[in-house]
Amino acid sequence: MAHRSNRREFLKHSAMAGAGFWIAGRASWADELQSNSPNERLNLACIGVGGKGDGDSEHAANHANLVAICDIDDETLDAKAQKFPMARKFNDFRKMFDAMGNQIDIVTVSTPDHTHAVAAMMAIKLGKGVYCQKPMTHTVYEARQLRLAAREHKVATQLGNQGTASPELRRGVEVIRAGALGAVTDVHVWTNRPLWPQAPSLVAPPPGDFPVPTNVHWDEWIGPAPMRPWKMGPEKETDGKLKPTYHPWAWRGWWDFGTGALGDMGCHTANMPFMALDLGYPSSVIAECGDLNPQTYPSWATIHYEFPARGELPPVKVTWWEGHKPDGKKNQPPDDLFQGQKINDSGSLIIGDKGTMYSPHDYGGKWVLLPEEQYKGYKDPEPTLPRNPEGGDEGQKMEWIAAVKGGPAALANFEYGGKLTEFLLLGNVAIRASGVAPGKKLEWNGDAMKFPNFPEAEKWLSYEYREGWAL
Repeated sequence: MAHRSNRREFLKHSAMAGAGFWIAGRASWADELQSNSPNERLNLACIGVGGKGDGDSEHAANHANLVAICDIDDETLDAKAQKFPMARKFNDFRKMFDAMGNQIDIVTVSTPDHTHAVAAMMAIKLGKGVYCQKPMTHTVYEARQLRLAAREHKVATQLGNQGTASPELRRGVEVIRAGALGAVTDVHVWTNRPLWPQAPSLVAPPPGDFPVPTNVHWDEWIGPAPMRPWKMGPEKETDGKLKPTYHPWAWRGWWDFGTGALGDMGCHTANMPFMALDLGYPSSVIAECGDLNPQTYPSWATIHYEFPARGELPPVKVTWWEGHKPDGKKNQPPDDLFQGQKINDSGSLIIGDKGTMYSPHDYGGKWVLLPEEQYKGYKDPEPTLPRNPEGGDEGQKMEWIAAVKGGPAALANFEYGGKLTEFLLLGNVAIRASGVAPGKKLEWNGDAMKFPNFPEAEKWLSYEYREGWAL
């Protein structure tokens, strides 16, 4: 029999979830959310409904009334409208908020990185719950401002790093916090990115003039970034035709629009150690890279962060690895750190004075304690984090919607997600600084958002928005 509950019961069960598990024998979290009467379902607007936004809108719409959809690509927008014909269509989220602000309760933001902050901030200031894809923002400054704004306006938020909903990630966090690894002093995180064009093969926009496709609203796509013309190439489709240079996917490799490999995967792969070790603000960051240029992200980068002691927790060094060196070898941690384990294309190593946790998984959804012989028979600590029964992408949306309705804050809310994003994007600042001061370790004052020993690098913490776009 389907279990049905009124809102009071739903909020009561949400509060229970914050303390531990959903009560055994009751309906699933999905049933709890969907059992609300239609007038208790929240009204949802989705900004960006192609690519990752396709899944984000579908998942959120399973638990809310989708009343507005926004995308700069008419073909993408029309495809979504066929499934949700009652949702009003927009190409500009500013116009959407002007027209329907009082009819919207919650918003998903699944656009290219450079428009995340402007869209999310508009929603926050209007008092809407916000789910924003990772990375939360394009710049360190934006991440700080969204975090503060969400706190000020008391809205329920969620960063789209879906691994946070994984029971294995939460279990891993508990194991580390319980001291299974001893005192953790070193963390390594690496990725199989980039998968898109960037240096060394692409360091400038391709030549030639190309008309903007009639289905693309280019001014809205550019948003707060400096205006540039539509381009095609240099990559080609299988039929020999040039691929679009920026939209819909290859924007990740461009400084003006994306955040490179760090922004694409760091909020996933660094998530478990960042949460488990309560890392917060680093005290310094330094980077080395190859093929640095003003337009696209480098061919490889190694970034070293240092974090100070946190209470009884010792200082921690975190190293990020991405790309391939000129000899073609993947840039990744030394082989001996893996203790004979197969080295995955991406993952993390959390190294303590008693042992190591190796996660051969982008999202922390799998891990093993090393050396394995030492941990045979290891018993997990008592759970301290609530479990998300659904897990994954949809489970994370459900956790967010439950928070909007008065339940516990989502685990990857902007208070947490903002700090995670700041930490990672400082690495991109260090990459740029390495071009003018090679080998320079940047000291970071997180509270003041300053580099005391190299203030010249502070210009990369933010940028000047194009007219008509602002936080």
